[in-house]
Amino acid sequence: MSAHAQEVVVLVLVVVTALGFDFTNGFHDTGNAMATSIATGALKPKVAVAISGLLNLVGAFLSVEVATTVTTSVLKIQQKGSGNLLGGITAETALIIIFAGLVGGILWNLFTWLHGLPSSSSHALFGGLIGAGLASGGLSRINWDGLVSKVLLPAVASPFVAGIVAAIGTFLIYAITRSVRDSEKESSFRWGQIGTASLVSLAHGTGDAQKTMGVIALALIAKGSLTSGDITKNGIPIWIIFSCGAAIALGTYLGGWRVIRTLGKGLVDIDAPQGMAAEASSAAIILTSSHFGMALSTTHVASGSIVGTGLGRPNSQVRWSVAGRMAAGWVLTLPCAAIVGAACYGVAHLIGGVGGAVVIFIVLLSAAGYMYLRSRATAVHAGNVNDEWEGAPSVRSELSERQPAA
Repeated sequence: MSAHAQEVVVLVLVVVTALGFDFTNGFHDTGNAMATSIATGALKPKVAVAISGLLNLVGAFLSVEVATTVTTSVLKIQQKGSGNLLGGITAETALIIIFAGLVGGILWNLFTWLHGLPSSSSHALFGGLIGAGLASGGLSRINWDGLVSKVLLPAVASPFVAGIVAAIGTFLIYAITRSVRDSEKESSFRWGQIGTASLVSLAHGTGDAQKTMGVIALALIAKGSLTSGDITKNGIPIWIIFSCGAAIALGTYLGGWRVIRTLGKGLVDIDAPQGMAAEASSAAIILTSSHFGMALSTTHVASGSIVGTGLGRPNSQVRWSVAGRMAAGWVLTLPCAAIVGAACYGVAHLIGGVGGAVVIFIVLLSAAGYMYLRSRATAVHAGNVNDEWEGAPSVRSELSERQPAA
């Protein structure tokens, strides 16, 4: 097989795997938009994921700023002129780096989904790419300035900013409506939740679908089929935008019920006013960051917002043990995905060529199948996603018996 043919085969594997990552991103992160609306009864579970999936697809067409960030601010493998790549690597090596990084991101997404842990799909992707980049060329392969300013600093700041905004919003909501009967308050805010949850779904499509768009564009740049100038002048090709939007929408529609349960029931016993405050906070922060090209974690934002509503509501309690597990997952995401990405690159490089990429692809399919089968032993689905959280009080107020607003 000629060198060109091998590059084409690896490029196809990269595109397929990137769309697979986008699919896992969809079902892993559905809870960021819809967990609180499902938990409060504002939306029926299956209606919620259908709305979220559709708006994810629409959101993918709204912006390409984050995609541009991914192509330039993580790895140094772009063209530098005359078809050459930064660092003197071949197109095939660059594609293997991207491929190994995607595998690292997918496997971490599936592992955390299996355990119902709302970790960041974005940071799993970046971790995988960083690990593969380090394994291929050391520290010089990473764009550290872009990584720090566009990924790491937002990762640290976003949950705190979201939590503060949501806490203030929740406090004000309960202060302003303190004379309103609880039943009327719940009913009214559930309708408001439908709007704010839909906005978060739109924002999620705008932010997260773009990350995979950026990866595919980066692979095409490495192959020489696209240039950074083409993206600057004409934007991301429409087929990339549509395929990424469709992949994340399909994943969202299938519903990541395990993560939805953790966010909706595990952190806080959430009521409709809190849910609306959390969603409004998340949407505002995600849309703002997408406008400035920051590759923000929607999981960090949504989780911080939900915790903030627990702090802002009088007499509410946050389950800090669950929050602690989530925080540990956040800290581990980048390094663990990086280790997997580096290992995948090492195996693919050792075997060499298309054979190495195919072996890693088979490993990916095998590991994904194993984790899916494991998940069936303790299935979480639309019918039990709102069951009481273990350790929660057995007697709840009459407001717990909620009827869906839609």
